[in-house]
Amino acid sequence: MGKSKTTKFKRPQFNTAGLPVSAGKEEEEQADEDCPAVELLEKLESPSADVREFACASISRVVQQSQNIPGFLQRDAVRKLGPMLLDGSLAVRETATGALRNLSACGGQEVCEDMVKHDIMTPLTALLRECFAGFESAAVPMKEEKNAVEDVANEAVNLLWNLCESSSQALSVFNKSGLLDVVVQCLERHPNNVELAISAAHCLHTVTEDNSELLCSVNTAVLAALENVLLSPQADMAHTLLRTLAAGTLWNLKGSIPAARQAQTLNAVVATLSKCLDLDAGTLVPKLREAEDVRHKGAPAAADLGDQAAEEPLPLDEMEEEEAAPKQRRNGKATKVDNDFSDLLPRGKEELREATALLTAQQTSLEIIVNVCCSDDPSDDEWEEESSSDESDMGPDGLCDGLSNLMSPLCLSAEVHGALINHSIPEKVLKKTEFPRKEALDTCQRDSSWRGLIKKMHRVQSRALTCLHSILSTMDAESLGGPAALQEAAQHLSTLVFNNTEISKDEEFLEAVISAMRSLLQMLASKNIPQCMTAQQLMSLSEAATRCDVVSVRVNAVAILGITGGTLAKERGTAATLEMIGSALLQVATKDVDLVVNGEALDALFDVFADGEEAEAAAKNINLLLSLKTLQPVFKSKIRKEGRGKYSPQQLCVLDNIKVNLKRFIGYLEKVVKK
Repeated sequence: MGKSKTTKFKRPQFNTAGLPVSAGKEEEEQADEDCPAVELLEKLESPSADVREFACASISRVVQQSQNIPGFLQRDAVRKLGPMLLDGSLAVRETATGALRNLSACGGQEVCEDMVKHDIMTPLTALLRECFAGFESAAVPMKEEKNAVEDVANEAVNLLWNLCESSSQALSVFNKSGLLDVVVQCLERHPNNVELAISAAHCLHTVTEDNSELLCSVNTAVLAALENVLLSPQADMAHTLLRTLAAGTLWNLKGSIPAARQAQTLNAVVATLSKCLDLDAGTLVPKLREAEDVRHKGAPAAADLGDQAAEEPLPLDEMEEEEAAPKQRRNGKATKVDNDFSDLLPRGKEELREATALLTAQQTSLEIIVNVCCSDDPSDDEWEEESSSDESDMGPDGLCDGLSNLMSPLCLSAEVHGALINHSIPEKVLKKTEFPRKEALDTCQRDSSWRGLIKKMHRVQSRALTCLHSILSTMDAESLGGPAALQEAAQHLSTLVFNNTEISKDEEFLEAVISAMRSLLQMLASKNIPQCMTAQQLMSLSEAATRCDVVSVRVNAVAILGITGGTLAKERGTAATLEMIGSALLQVATKDVDLVVNGEALDALFDVFADGEEAEAAAKNINLLLSLKTLQPVFKSKIRKEGRGKYSPQQLCVLDNIKVNLKRFIGYLEKVVKK
């Protein structure tokens, strides 16, 4: 209902300090009164650097158990750890920053905002500046000490990333404190320290998104550093992830790129994403797992990975929690947040780091393409202009045309459109929507340390489906290969849905696949291209969707019923199927608890029963007129009682249109009955 908005994604956050988050749950701690906060915080005041380091490392581990976090916050842990960031010992600096990094990652947005409120940005900014000075300082003669500075910087950049991800105040401090140059300097360490560079790239990718205030700080040196990363020749997965993040950052900064270089930069960004999607995780993951076995057996040769061989390991792995990803708002746009954390893997897990980097890079590439296709949301004024209060909005069917305007395709610039097509992005995205290869899944299932990659592989598939939805919303049928290619894609999506017996249990997958299917069926219908779903498939999809708690899934499900029903209404002998679709839509319009879903179901009914002999016969057989007359006052009352405060101005505008259209549609049905 209304304009199809494209999800924009936040990158997952990482935490550190020795143990996976999942491992922290193996032994449940006592209640808060047994929390070791008091003793550990007291040790921070010890004159011994070793004791302070031990305390910081212990805090870093303990706060990975979320039930311990309140005990530390209540005892002013942030203020006590803050000075440790500038401790005379580099080891204390590193472990203290790691403790705060874990606190920010495991505590979530509220804890991050509380940390910023307690002025953690002041010592963190000072620490980052000292690291910046220490990178090239002649006062650091020993390589080991220089590496220690980079280790501290890595923790500090990750903490900065977490804070800026969750706190607008932290982002404002970042903008005003000149920290961009510090993080870029960390990025430039990539030839010798890819771990630090990836942390910096993640941070840059986050802080540059929808951040117009930062654009004035972006100079040619910043752009050159990012472009230099794109040209890095290393073929390992760590550098693949690094290049992907740099590409995303350049896209975020496109407004700062000189006009003469924009086309070249855009092409380089899309080429980077394209090369990342070319990699076949289904083949590479088993090879990497095999290489790990060979190395453990002492054989000198690694598995043959060709040009995709691993050179530098990525010391990051997502140990994902089985939690739904909640929707949040950032800068007024819907975002999806991963409720998962990552940790440093043991040094003996180089191949697992590589596999994780590959899947993270592909997920990020797909998210960037979604953002490339994402149009700015219409302003409130534009939505106001779509209001149905003006009777002049009536279209040829006597219904307001506000809905069709709001559903009009988004637009891509010719340059962006050309780059996506030239690099075969639609075909590569469609390829990534396939289920993960069984061999790769089985390989990971057999090893507990690799098992976390299974969810990452499924997440890449879900991101690809969301990306396909964005592409379908922004490109025309001819650009996507014409009728034959679209029908083949529709058949593929149907296979994904109806070959998956557990579809209703995986909300992330269901949300992604059903949004892609809606966009594709809408395109097929607009071009009068035959659709491939049977009535039984439609009803099973609708039934699965109505059991889903995610509103957008239910909205897209009834929209699919409306699109398909509207197409069938033009054909002969379809009255029985239209009756089935109409009855299902009436159920949703009457019984769903969400007004937006009610409205979408009514809008779908208008599409299905607007015209044609088959539709007229079906409408009479299911007593559509009487049902809508009964529903009309209830729908109006719900808008009046529940609308304000619960729904956005955009949603209320569209609901208002539907309310008016319902009245007119009832009038149309009354004329049909009198025939």
